[in-house]
Amino acid sequence: MYRRILVPVDGSAAASQGLDEAIELASNLKARLRLVHVVEPIVMMPAEAMAGAVIELAEGIRQAGSELLKECEQQVAKAGVEVDRALIEALGRSAGECVVKEAEEAKADLIVCGTHGRRGVRRLLMGSDAEYIVRRAPVPVLLVRHRPSAAAEAA
Repeated sequence: MYRRILVPVDGSAAASQGLDEAIELASNLKARLRLVHVVEPIVMMPAEAMAGAVIELAEGIRQAGSELLKECEQQVAKAGVEVDRALIEALGRSAGECVVKEAEEAKADLIVCGTHGRRGVRRLLMGSDAEYIVRRAPVPVLLVRHRPSAAAEAA
């Protein structure tokens, strides 16, 4: 069955729900999770070409990604599931491309991915890393659609 499960995390509610589902699945299957956070290429460029403020911004983005991975890793470990993590710099690739490549390199058996479930024009305008992953992944993909809590919907 599934022994190595790859889980992209980005700090969103959808990704958090995907992680929760992956933890439950891994716990039941005695599988290992690999957490992945992709640093987007918006500010990633050679250091020589960056002004000081931009370099600090890029480093802050990397640091925030590392902190997110650390928090998620602690959540997984607390559930008693084996876990490791990877911070990936996209450098000209989409987050979806990075996740698919990481799944291949890590020899993942499954990808569990949170998604907002956008459709139509909203999906076209915002892109869909989840759709890219589903179409290109070398392994099965479990999409966990974000469902706002009743409290969030009432607010």
